[in-house]
Amino acid sequence: MTETTAEGSAPAPARRQSARARWMKQLYRWHWISSALCLVGMLLFALTGITLNHAGSIVGKAETVRVTQALPDELAAALTREAASASDGQPLPRALRRTIGEALGRDIPATAAEWSVDEIYLPLPRPGGDAWLAIDLASATLEYERTDRGLVAWLNDLHKGRNTGIAWSWFIDLFSVACLVFSLTGLAILWLHARNRPMVWPVVAVGALLPALLILLFIH
Repeated sequence: MTETTAEGSAPAPARRQSARARWMKQLYRWHWISSALCLVGMLLFALTGITLNHAGSIVGKAETVRVTQALPDELAAALTREAASASDGQPLPRALRRTIGEALGRDIPATAAEWSVDEIYLPLPRPGGDAWLAIDLASATLEYERTDRGLVAWLNDLHKGRNTGIAWSWFIDLFSVACLVFSLTGLAILWLHARNRPMVWPVVAVGALLPALLILLFIH
């Protein structure tokens, strides 16, 4: 006699099969959505994982641009007045940043500056290179230097989140969540298929044990 739990209800095996099908449908849906969201990011992080692992063998050619120019009298006077009362770590005022940026042809961000009575130094770290701005108040001169280390260095810094700003930091967090969804839904799909695919868990075990053994044997 077929097992039922209530009169007129579907047989229990049929209900279990229906529930399994619903779960499978949802898991596949979230799995493909998360994989689509992660695809480009995973390719980027996989590629830069290789370039970072072989950073010593991939030598980029650094290009440095240096600009030195005299400050207009009005700008020099404004900076001198600002330096007299500024505290260390205070960003350059917006109006001064705009004026300096126009003089250099580059945007000057509102990062912390190092102030003294005779000099203002502004570090401008960036992915794939470096930059800095120094203003000598005594001689009213500005010196700017920017170094680019190439595309590979830029991609490597994106991988590490080095000097990439808050927007990229948020992207890495959200990307990591999507990767977790992709991985966990994949694990759940494996679990649902494992009954008919006996090699599922041995292969999963190999994937887990291999890095663990490498850590135990070779990393101290």
